[in-house]
Amino acid sequence: MKRERKYGLVVLVAAVVATGVWAMRDDFGLGRNMEIMVNMMRELSVQYVDELSPDELMQDGAVGMVRNLDPYTEFMSESAMTDFEVQATGKYGGIGATIRMKRDSSGVVIAQPYKGTPSDKAGLKIGDKFVTIDGEDVTRATTEQVSSKLKGTPGTTVRLGVKRLMTGQVEEFEIERARISISGVPYAGYVADGIGYIRHSDFSDGCYDDMRAELERLRQAGELKGLILDYRDNGGGSVAEAVKILSMFLPKGSEVVKMKGRTERASHTYVTESNPVLPDLPLVALVNSSSASASEIVCGALQDMDRAVLMGQRTYGKGLVQSVVPLGYENYLKLTTAKYYIPSGRCVQRINYQGSGRDEDIPDSLITEFRTRNGRKVYDGKGLMPDVKLDTEYISTFAVVLYNMGYIEDFLDEYMRRHPSQTIDNKTFNISDADYADFVEFMSDKEVPYQSQTRLALEMLQRTSKQERYDDDFAEEMALLESKLKDQKMDNLQNYRAEIENLLNADIVLRHNYQQGVVEYNIARDSMVMQAIDMLRDSERYTRILKEQDTEKN
Repeated sequence: MKRERKYGLVVLVAAVVATGVWAMRDDFGLGRNMEIMVNMMRELSVQYVDELSPDELMQDGAVGMVRNLDPYTEFMSESAMTDFEVQATGKYGGIGATIRMKRDSSGVVIAQPYKGTPSDKAGLKIGDKFVTIDGEDVTRATTEQVSSKLKGTPGTTVRLGVKRLMTGQVEEFEIERARISISGVPYAGYVADGIGYIRHSDFSDGCYDDMRAELERLRQAGELKGLILDYRDNGGGSVAEAVKILSMFLPKGSEVVKMKGRTERASHTYVTESNPVLPDLPLVALVNSSSASASEIVCGALQDMDRAVLMGQRTYGKGLVQSVVPLGYENYLKLTTAKYYIPSGRCVQRINYQGSGRDEDIPDSLITEFRTRNGRKVYDGKGLMPDVKLDTEYISTFAVVLYNMGYIEDFLDEYMRRHPSQTIDNKTFNISDADYADFVEFMSDKEVPYQSQTRLALEMLQRTSKQERYDDDFAEEMALLESKLKDQKMDNLQNYRAEIENLLNADIVLRHNYQQGVVEYNIARDSMVMQAIDMLRDSERYTRILKEQDTEKN
């Protein structure tokens, strides 16, 4: 009886919604299909062999309804919406730290305290393990459970029992939660004489204010002759923030992006509304395959207006705009409502979501040529092609596996205990040969589930040659390849030492000097930043590119 009453409410709500839609659209087809869905829910709820949850049926139906649309339209429950808001705004109530589960699942530890937040002010460090939260044992809790307990209304307090990494002792903390604001601009500084650098990681609310403040700080610190804007791995965010950032570099009244949707409400043209702070400063924008959405709006407008040289790899290609609408009962729909077009008139959307598959790229036959303000050729349909293409620098899979399995963190926990008073320079720090030898020894009894692609190819060749009875003929060659191919763990620790050392160094810098220190460490070894510096120093080449160089089509 209880289940029938619950189901009856679902039917009533669906009928009311359907009636409202009919009145608004007078759409018989829509009403008919809603009735079919309600009937299907009734039959499943009443006759299915096992008892079903109407809530779960509805959520599954909602997810299925948008499954074959574009990649960005999705149904969002209350918890998903909370995560989305944190990503969009960069703000939440909590202690200001990321957390992670130990590799051996022995507990949840601090992964990174954000500088200046309550966790940092309380003295919590990377590797400190949560034992209790408000008197409740959390030694067996998941990261999601610990995260939920740490978050809360700003101004409230949370009591923590924490096993300190450095001493092994459990200490008590009472920390007042605060409104945590994660800056979208984690680093800015000078990377060469007169050459500034700004790392812009996302377009969360307030990132324009952060960037404007960092620009002013750079100008006060020295003569700014050129600026590198780093948009690599920036997945986008607020369009309004993107437009305000463009206003610092483009003339007032410049049309920078146009939204075109089915409805008037979804269509809008954005123009810069203030006079530029740096109207003539030479700019280089760094991009890669993970630069998307609002970062493509900024970099695309700068390219179309011939205001900056783009360097790096082709961008992701997200030319669709989403809006979030409430569905009731703390559920939401994030749906694509428009496409955006940058000043040249092109849309950078790469995935042809209206094709036979959602992951199908727009074919070359549909790519159209456009022109920048100076008449340079640029193209739509595949993201932004940089003016200066640079090869992607890959890190070895072996090094990534070591990091993802937690071996780097585990080794450095012990390293920090052995070096309690160490001070480091972010730009020049490097572990010693003895330190790396200690890491190799640490890894001696660890299992690493890794085989190189070359090893896998050789094994396939060996199997195939045996099946086709060529194994005796190729035995000598196979043995030679086997002897030359080294992908065993201890060999790889030496073959990929430089990459592994970089991971070790960066994590030690993080433990001493926060994320800002890591950015500074990486910049000193970043070949793309070095090439951007050379570009800004070569005014003749810089000017020639912006005046006459077309981008490649593919």
